[in-house]
Amino acid sequence: MNEKNERQDDPVNHPSHYTDGKIEVIEFIEDKNLNFHRGNAVKYIARAGKKDKSREIEDLQKAAWYIDREIKRLEAKK
Repeated sequence: MNEKNERQDDPVNHPSHYTDGKIEVIEFIEDKNLNFHRGNAVKYIARAGKKDKSREIEDLQKAAWYIDREIKRLEAKK
């Protein structure tokens, strides 16, 4: 069994909706050193509808919420 298959079979550490690409979203977030708001936005965009197709719009709304919060945070620093 290769590493990707092992990841897909681990519902706690590597659920399948986290591992459908070549890397996990958390690896991208860490590599880009994204803060909490930006990292969560990326997470929700990348996984939108993969855990539950009926909640795809909700996932994207969550991403937008985190982006809006990051914009407000940056605007407050001006």
